[in-house]
Amino acid sequence: MLTKNQIKLITSLRQKKNRMKYRLFIVEGKKTVDEFLKSSFEPHHIYALSADYICPPEKFNLVSETDLKKISALATPQHVVAVFKIPEAKKVTNDTLILALDAVRDPGNLGTIIRLCDWFGIEHLVCSETTVDCFNPKVVQATMGSLTRVNVTYLDLEDFLKSSKLQKFGSFMDGQNIYKATLPKQGILIMGNEANGISSEIETLIENKIGIPHFSKHQETESLNVATATAILLSEFKRRT
Repeated sequence: MLTKNQIKLITSLRQKKNRMKYRLFIVEGKKTVDEFLKSSFEPHHIYALSADYICPPEKFNLVSETDLKKISALATPQHVVAVFKIPEAKKVTNDTLILALDAVRDPGNLGTIIRLCDWFGIEHLVCSETTVDCFNPKVVQATMGSLTRVNVTYLDLEDFLKSSKLQKFGSFMDGQNIYKATLPKQGILIMGNEANGISSEIETLIENKIGIPHFSKHQETESLNVATATAILLSEFKRRT
């Protein structure tokens, strides 16, 4: 049986302030937990309905379905709730294509974008401090384990772009047709907020404005979902290189 203190700690990690305080986050579901256990992420404790997880015995608790429901952030718990330690972010290298996010707020979008980084071999995802926390339970769930293979770094995006010598590409509705643009192997691709796009402060630092052209004769769709647009742009960058 779980103690009240264990339940209190685990459920508190749904809030960012507590994740930052304890440097811990939640992972749910057998497949995703297995991905994290195979990675460099360090487990703090695992709570599961069965003993199918390879981890030190002192870090494992066999629990009942009733207890699992108490600590799960999901409407339907998925057999296991694991708590992992938040690692120190790795240094961002400038010898590759980097994806940067300017105030992307939706957990599902960030989770999908992290999966896209994993798919397209983007090792570094740089996020503004106003972007949703990658250790938010909904984000972790949406990444389906890809968070273990992508270095996500939160920083002052404006300062980062000012200090980088890489070419900067930003996604804009009126940007140059991505299919006709010259695209390098190294650079920074910047995606903006779901509602407002790239902020004016960041826009002034972008040398190359690119966009995805409309092909519909109706031309009435205002914009693409940020994760969908990211997939199209990354695909084109990688196709050229």
